[in-house]
Amino acid sequence: MKILGISCFYHDSAASIMVNNEIIASVQEERFTRIKHTPDFPINSIKFCLEETGLLLNELDAIIFYDKPLLKFERLLSTYYAIAPQGLFSFLRSIPIWIKEKMFFRKLLKEQLKNIDKDFDSKKVKILFSEHHLSHAASSFFVSNYQESAILTIDGVGEWSTASIGIGKSNKIEILKELYFPHSLGLLYSAFTYYLGFRVNSGEYKLMGLAPYGNPESKDTKIYISKIKDEIIDIKEDGSLFINQKYFRYAGGSRMIDHKKFETLFGLKVRDDTDELLQSHCNLAFAIQDITEEVVIKMAKEAKRLTNSNNLCLSGGVALNCVANGKIHGLNLFGNIYIQPASGDAGGALGAALAANYMYFQNERIYTDSYDNMKGSYLGPYYSNKEILSMNKKYKATSVYHESFESTSEEAARLLSKGFVVGWFQGRSEFGPRALGNRSILADPRNHEMQKKLNLKIKYREGFRPFAPSVLEEDYEEFFKDNLKSPYMLMVKEISERIKCDVPENYYNLNYWDKLYTKRSSLQSITHVDFSARIQTVSKNTNKKFWTLINEFKKVTGVGVLVNTSFNVRGEPIVNSPEDAYRCFMSTEMDYLVINNHVYDKNTQIAEIKREIFKND
Repeated sequence: MKILGISCFYHDSAASIMVNNEIIASVQEERFTRIKHTPDFPINSIKFCLEETGLLLNELDAIIFYDKPLLKFERLLSTYYAIAPQGLFSFLRSIPIWIKEKMFFRKLLKEQLKNIDKDFDSKKVKILFSEHHLSHAASSFFVSNYQESAILTIDGVGEWSTASIGIGKSNKIEILKELYFPHSLGLLYSAFTYYLGFRVNSGEYKLMGLAPYGNPESKDTKIYISKIKDEIIDIKEDGSLFINQKYFRYAGGSRMIDHKKFETLFGLKVRDDTDELLQSHCNLAFAIQDITEEVVIKMAKEAKRLTNSNNLCLSGGVALNCVANGKIHGLNLFGNIYIQPASGDAGGALGAALAANYMYFQNERIYTDSYDNMKGSYLGPYYSNKEILSMNKKYKATSVYHESFESTSEEAARLLSKGFVVGWFQGRSEFGPRALGNRSILADPRNHEMQKKLNLKIKYREGFRPFAPSVLEEDYEEFFKDNLKSPYMLMVKEISERIKCDVPENYYNLNYWDKLYTKRSSLQSITHVDFSARIQTVSKNTNKKFWTLINEFKKVTGVGVLVNTSFNVRGEPIVNSPEDAYRCFMSTEMDYLVINNHVYDKNTQIAEIKREIFKND
């Protein structure tokens, strides 16, 4: 059974392929085109999936799209009708495109596939369409190894649904309850993302990172929470919500919010991304994050009530809110929680393929606790030594080649322990938004200045942004609270008392910059201002090379933890190829680069010339 899943035309286009129940490849189109969150048809991703399996399009059993375009079109028409004359310009801009192209999506899909293989014959391959939230649900449940589970999906909007509670049993999923547009927790969070100066569909994690700088005891914070609950959102006990649409414009498609009404309500101007961040912005970020956690927890409790399951599967864009995930885990409502690492729309391609495999073709699932069906989420391209040497020749790059990976990891660990920043490129790239040790920038978490250096000189991004730790799975409890496995960096937990430092009595009343640079942990660079961390636990069974590197660092320093951030700079996708990695390395103040067993020292490259070339590209 050979099934190709596709998601595209909104954001985070991707493709995924399964053969005989096994996920062979999954990759986002942005990794090839270098356009972050690209909505374009994933031609390169599909080609990669086919190459990995050695298949032609005509040899597939099915090609499945992750949602139903006609249902989405119905929602658009109904919404424009309901809010008219508001949304007129959006209507005039979008509807002609729908009528010309998306109304006849099956035809458009066939044309795009013929661009990949001119001999493609749609009569030989089933063309299927999943539903958006079913794709999300399938992406989590069918890879979870749970025979039955409660399933909670939360995002902006699919066709009509904005959140769903379901139950999965064997090879079936039943949706029990749904929340419908325009009442959406995901869109609410995105609206505040926009208001606070970050980009919708990509800046939500910045809002999550800003929230801990807010003061929960501040009068302003309490007023913000009260105003949101009194004026904007009515939260029900089951987690469903009613959003007062007079404050918003997303239904009409023009912009997220009514600027004047938001500014009047909160007393803050709509922030531009270049404006100075104020403590009031931090307090508002805390308020909306706190309310989001409240809603998510209520939804999780309702999922428990409806299913009485010991297991929970999470997916959808809001499932990337690691703080909320950590709060659900801390409730001990469920014995087991599985979160799809590609929980956004990219993961819809995988979910669609899984739904077709198990629900349409009714293939039986195979369960094993010792095997990760997502393969650690290392499902993207990998590159041979020959391709690395070709890149070296193209850029006249110089490297030291180590004959064994043991030697490579020892050298990398030594460099990291000396305070150097290392770009780390190994094996297959990760599927989803997190770098999990194959396309990562790594550093020493003990270094008090490392967070500042990484943000300002390596990533070229906002200085408040926190960094995540990657910790040896067996060393987790030495550094963090609760017993937890978090292989996909999707849970936030508090650091252990052992590594906490005493802080001033007025710490929580400090402004956010003073709070940021107050020493609070012996692993300062991975400890957020609220003493939390977004944790990746690294297993020897899942990623032996990354585990080995961290273990070598532990041998040198006594600490089995590294700072791990994605291998990219602000505004760019995570690097995909050796060429992407080298260009990123040369255009930043990164010290060393390791690609497989090749180690590149910045000082031995033609630094000034190349740095200028890459910056101007």
